[in-house]
Amino acid sequence: MTADWLISLGTGVRNIVVSLGISDPFTDYVMTILAALVLMAVLGMVALYGVYAERRIAGFIQYRHGPNRVGPHGLLQAVADGIKMLSKEDLIPNGADRTVFRLAPYIVFTPAMMVWAVLPFSKYVVAVDLNIGLLYVIAIVSVATLGLLMAGWSSNNKYSLLGAMRSVAQMLSYELPLVFSILGVVMLAGSINLSAVVEAQTRVWFIIPQFLGFIIFIISATAELNRLPFDLVEADSELTAGAFTEYSGMRWGIFFAAEYANIFAVSALATTLFLGGWHGPLLPPYVWFFIKTCTMMFFFIWMRWTFPRLRIDQLLNLSWKVLLPLSILNILLTGTAYFFFFL
Repeated sequence: MTADWLISLGTGVRNIVVSLGISDPFTDYVMTILAALVLMAVLGMVALYGVYAERRIAGFIQYRHGPNRVGPHGLLQAVADGIKMLSKEDLIPNGADRTVFRLAPYIVFTPAMMVWAVLPFSKYVVAVDLNIGLLYVIAIVSVATLGLLMAGWSSNNKYSLLGAMRSVAQMLSYELPLVFSILGVVMLAGSINLSAVVEAQTRVWFIIPQFLGFIIFIISATAELNRLPFDLVEADSELTAGAFTEYSGMRWGIFFAAEYANIFAVSALATTLFLGGWHGPLLPPYVWFFIKTCTMMFFFIWMRWTFPRLRIDQLLNLSWKVLLPLSILNILLTGTAYFFFFL
């Protein structure tokens, strides 16, 4: 039923495009543009209501209400915040590299949007089902480091530069255990196609045989997201706002939207790799996918409002001395178990 509904919807939209007099190959281009616009609209909603969810959960953890005045239960607070960011003056500091300063937010935001293209929300809901989908995700996510470095360096502010240098050290350090934690899943699934990884979890979710890899993935992903307790890139008690100190208005809003788009993408990736993806009883597959993804998002929010910030030396020691050896051990154990039990 789900497949028929999606196929009918896609066919209907394409027929409308063709009826406007647009012929191949331009029809495919128009369909791609429409899909990108829908994706950006969904991204905007995720960013707006990701902020709302975080503020409500933070209020609950701290025994306060959170947003509750604008709209029913504060649901329109996110809209008010968006209007406020759009109306704020956009300032560029004197001495800044203006071109790089302007480009940096988009360099950070674009990878967050591109990752969504290969996420399999269900068996039939995936924009581009790449055979190398997992490799594509790893490559695209790495680009965000460049955007943060550009933002910090171009601002002509010492706090921004320190935040940017921290981001490079942090994100490069945690990329290794993050990638190695995924290799166990790849070994069990026998594929780096994300849909194939989900199909391989029909009987048992990979969080069970790969529990150590899952823990390493979550810790490393939190560091890659620059979230507490690893938010040294914008440690407000030390660096004001780190790499984002000199940004205002909608450019700062783009950084903010990228953060929540990345949280959703990482949560969806954890769901795909370890939590069985769209598999689940009774409910439609995409509903199960969103339930699992939202549960992971709640976990990232809960971590932010529970744990204290680490020092930079503690953060780097955790990566190189703890997570990296454990991720290599996980690969060794997975390979050994696969050799003796599956070959």
